[in-house]
Amino acid sequence: MSRVVVKCGGAVAGDAAAAILALADGGHEVCVVHGAGPQISKEMERYGLEVEFVGGRRVTSGAALVLVRRSLAAVNAALCAALGPRALGLFGDELGLHAIHAPALGLVGDPLPCRPPQLEQALAAGRIPVVAPLAVGPLNVNADEAAAALAVGLEAERILFVTDVPGVLRHGSVVETIAAAEADRLLDAGELEGGIVPKLRAAVAAARSGVRAEIGETAVVV
Repeated sequence: MSRVVVKCGGAVAGDAAAAILALADGGHEVCVVHGAGPQISKEMERYGLEVEFVGGRRVTSGAALVLVRRSLAAVNAALCAALGPRALGLFGDELGLHAIHAPALGLVGDPLPCRPPQLEQALAAGRIPVVAPLAVGPLNVNADEAAAALAVGLEAERILFVTDVPGVLRHGSVVETIAAAEADRLLDAGELEGGIVPKLRAAVAAARSGVRAEIGETAVVV
């Protein structure tokens, strides 16, 4: 039985349920990490808070963090409902997910690999843990980075990034594979921007730790 971590963005969380269930029904242990990007931005705008990203990561004030948790809770509940009785909704800060504080971004952290006992127990019992990406503090954590940290800590075989783009785009086309070194070069040169930046950094980190990483149709290889 292989272990798979699936990261799905807030924009596609509802659509990801069928793919997640197919993996679970195929005999895989599946841990899900989700974001809530569009929902959080909408809530922040509704309350008059500035929406700002640096390198694809959200700048998060104390007031924003309240809305982050609220939005994550709503997406978590909806995704668990779509997955059915096997799903188990969890928050990373309650699991003991730790992160290094990145004060330049406010209440944001860089997550560290971990192997929460509650996740191990859930997977062993045939459940599908659905994790909202907050770290102890609490700190807001990018969902892509949280998924990679858990994939490494749980010694997953694969990490799949389910997103609203088909994969890594170069010159208007999806690339089937991208080497970690080439990904580093593109990222360091600033040739990529937006949400693909933390996604690709997270995939590279996972791949270098021995986890097979795929962003849509693109495999990230070492």
